[in-house]
Amino acid sequence: MRKIRLYDATKLDREHMMFSNKQLLTLLLPIMVEQLLNSFMGMADTMMVSNVGSAAISAVSLVDSINVLVIQVFTALGAGAAIICSQYLGRGDRESSNEAARQVTLSVLTISTVLSVICVVFRGSLLHLIFGQVEEAVMDNSVIYFLLTAISFPFIALFDAGGAFYRAAGNSRFPMMISVLSNGLNIAGNAVLIFGLKMGVEGAALSTLFSRIFCAVVIFWNLRKPDQVIVVNHYLKIRPNFPLIGKILSIGIPSGIENGMFQFGKLAIQSSVSTLGTAAIAAQAMTIILENLNGIGAIGIGIGLMTVVGQCIGAGKVEEARYYMVKLCGYAEIVILISCAVVFLLTKPVTFLAGMEAESASLCMEMIIAITIVKPIVWVLAFIPAYGMRAAGDVKFSMILSSLTMWFCRVALCVYLIRSCGFGPMAVWIGMFADWTLRAIAFSVRYLSGRWSRIHVI
Repeated sequence: MRKIRLYDATKLDREHMMFSNKQLLTLLLPIMVEQLLNSFMGMADTMMVSNVGSAAISAVSLVDSINVLVIQVFTALGAGAAIICSQYLGRGDRESSNEAARQVTLSVLTISTVLSVICVVFRGSLLHLIFGQVEEAVMDNSVIYFLLTAISFPFIALFDAGGAFYRAAGNSRFPMMISVLSNGLNIAGNAVLIFGLKMGVEGAALSTLFSRIFCAVVIFWNLRKPDQVIVVNHYLKIRPNFPLIGKILSIGIPSGIENGMFQFGKLAIQSSVSTLGTAAIAAQAMTIILENLNGIGAIGIGIGLMTVVGQCIGAGKVEEARYYMVKLCGYAEIVILISCAVVFLLTKPVTFLAGMEAESASLCMEMIIAITIVKPIVWVLAFIPAYGMRAAGDVKFSMILSSLTMWFCRVALCVYLIRSCGFGPMAVWIGMFADWTLRAIAFSVRYLSGRWSRIHVI
């Protein structure tokens, strides 16, 4: 019987590996901290807005469902930036890396500005088209919140790109520090504008806008300095390099489609859960928050893996890339085991402090038990290798696979179980577990085949 090899240890030069254990931890820990703090800050932001009233929190929730979809585009372009730049850096071609960063900056600024203008000019029509007829107070607040957050699109897009440049160069600490400061400023701004000046939703939106401007200005001010690994300056002299922009978009667009499918799938699932009653809706909402929390650290490892694999592929060290993918999957598994255990222990206290009804709390606990059992078994292989494969340029496979499992497992199976078989909110997680399992199998087969490593981006 043929022996399955995760990587060929005989082809590794242990004395000249691209990343030591210390370098890996230096790269990964700030990303994990940034992801975790952003999650906590987002929860705090929502809680502060909720004090304004039901119309305000409803408006923020509705508009954010659009904003998240738009921001996914910027995140995907940032991923394309990280992959292209890290591969050039791995090759030792700093000049091409800088040129790629300049083209990414031009591309994200152009795309985000166009999206911003469209959303600002047609904000009322877009909101009525997407959400139909809602209460007048909710719509009025939505229009205000959408106007100010849409103005912030170019700034969040530039920060995502700038952060990707730093992470591609192996410096994840600096974007983490900016993100932490920005989130702190956002919460402080909310406190002053919402509670102090009584500006309501407008205050929350202004605070978000100012914090995003801060992020973009700080990160690009520092990218101008010539002692950076990646330097972006002389902005007015940047001219479009369409072949290079095409390479960037060839990575970013499939990732953007994949992220977009995920958001559309969530909306489809929510429409089915909404038929189950208030207790089920509340239980599902809390379960989603807790499940996101127990996976956020491992996602940070996946984001860091993109830099590691990108640089290895750029340097032509494919076997080393395979080695790091296996190693970081091991790191992610440890993080998932710990975070699942912690979230499980916190679930009862959280549902109690949140004032959830007994039925909702019981349903939430049932779903968390199932997640705590299944997630450590299949989640890591379903998601972490995909980050490495994308970094090698294998983005179309991930896009196609993720879209298929999303619609046929998460959405179709969930809708069938709820609407035809009378299942409760656990149907969502049965569909999710099926999705994770199929992804884990498919990505494992793809990894072992080695096809992902034979795709050329630069």
